[in-house]
Amino acid sequence: MTRKANLPAWLLGAATSVTLFLSGCGVLPGMEKSDDKSPPAGKSGPAPTTSSGKAGVSGGVKLPPPETPRTWADARQQAARRMLAANPDMTYMTKTPDILLAIPVMTIELNGDGSIRDISVMRYPSQARDTVNLAIQAIRRAAPFGNVSHLPKPWKFNETFLFNDDRKFKPMTLDKR
Repeated sequence: MTRKANLPAWLLGAATSVTLFLSGCGVLPGMEKSDDKSPPAGKSGPAPTTSSGKAGVSGGVKLPPPETPRTWADARQQAARRMLAANPDMTYMTKTPDILLAIPVMTIELNGDGSIRDISVMRYPSQARDTVNLAIQAIRRAAPFGNVSHLPKPWKFNETFLFNDDRKFKPMTLDKR
């Protein structure tokens, strides 16, 4: 049996107002809503799996093994191209719109073999915050990114995702305006 706390009416009203205000504001940092089983933004976890238990997303594209990048610039280019190839229904390569829906910025930390060690969010968009999870899933589908053990540490790079109104993205690395 639960016991109700005897709170003053003004405190109960203030708590209710704050709750309603916050629920109307959408998602706050660290409180991402997601209907899928992906980890919270900024945290890495197991890659999404298909019903067969293989890493990836159902209907996903099987990518060839990545090449070993010679420089970090090569690594970023290869990663961006792999993100496009792994997510054909979620990307665009046409001219970037003047006004974008969202621009999340992610830091991708790799292990020496090119597998993902961690994904963190450097910039949350002010709207369409679900694009952060879309970007994380796109990164995971594109992994691994090639052996980087010969490149200088830290083995990480940033990618900016340019989302249009259709929630399709283009990695800024490949944006040739």
